Amino acid sequence: MKEVCVITGGGSGMGFETAKIMGKTHFVIISGRTVSKLENAIKELKEQGIECQACACDVSNSQSVENLAKMASEIGQIQALIHAAGMSPHMGSSQNLIKTNALGTVLVNKAFSKYMTQGGCIIDLSSMSAYMVPDFLIPKKVYKKSLNSSGEDFVRAFVKKVNIFPKKIRRGVAYSLSKNFVIWYAKKTALELGDKGIRVLSVTPGTFETPMGKLEGGEALSYTKKAAIKRAGRPEEIAFLLASIADKRNSYLTATDIICDGGVVACQEK
Repeated sequence: MKEVCVITGGGSGMGFETAKIMGKTHFVIISGRTVSKLENAIKELKEQGIECQACACDVSNSQSVENLAKMASEIGQIQALIHAAGMSPHMGSSQNLIKTNALGTVLVNKAFSKYMTQGGCIIDLSSMSAYMVPDFLIPKKVYKKSLNSSGEDFVRAFVKKVNIFPKKIRRGVAYSLSKNFVIWYAKKTALELGDKGIRVLSVTPGTFETPMGKLEGGEALSYTKKAAIKRAGRPEEIAFLLASIADKRNSYLTATDIICDGGVVACQEK
C-alpha cells in the first residue's frame, strides 16, 4: 500500500517546498481553500515525477476536514500529516484567526488520527509569535475547552478572551494566542496517541520568504536584527526540517515544539 503525506496549505511557501521533498517517498496530497489555486503547484510537482493530488479543504469546517482525511485514506496509508494551513493577522478577523488556526488544528488532528496507525506522524505549524505572549495572558482554561467541548463553545470562549483587549490589537492577540494554542494542543494530542504509535509535535517557524511572510512586511523582519541569523528563512530550509521530522527514523521524537527561526525567540529571552 502507498504511503501518503497530506499537506494542508500545500499550494505555496513552506507547504509546497515540503511537498517536493515528501513526494520522493510518498504520494502527496496538497490542500487549500480552492483547488484552482493549487493547479500550478500540482503541475510543477508532476513535472518532477511526483505522484500527487489536490483537494479543497477549509480546515475550520469539520466536514471538509473529514472529507480530506477519508479521501487520503482511500489512496493509501496516511503516514504523514503536515498541517501548514493558517491565517496571519492581516488575513482576517480575530474570530476567523481563532477558527482557522486553533479550531482548525483540533479538527485536523482529530480527523487524521482516526486513519493513522503505527509510524504515523502529525506536525502542526505554529509561529514564533506564540513565544511572545506573557505567561499570565495564556488562557489555559480556554485551551482545555478544546478537549471536551464543542467546537462552537471553544471558539466562543476563545473570542471572549480576546475581546478583553482593545479592538486595534485583537487580531494580533488572536494570532499569537491561537499559535500558542497549537503548541499546547500538539503536545496533548501526542500524549493521547502515543499508545497507537502516532507521533505528534509542532514546529515554530520564524520569518520566512513566503507569501504569508511578505504580508507581515518589515514588522516581522525587524525581529531578525538581533537574532543569530540576521535574515529571513528560505522555505526550502524549513521544508527539510519538516520532512526530516516526519521520517520514521525519528521514531522517538514527539510531544515537543521545534523552533526554526534563526534565533529570534532566543534573543527575546531576558
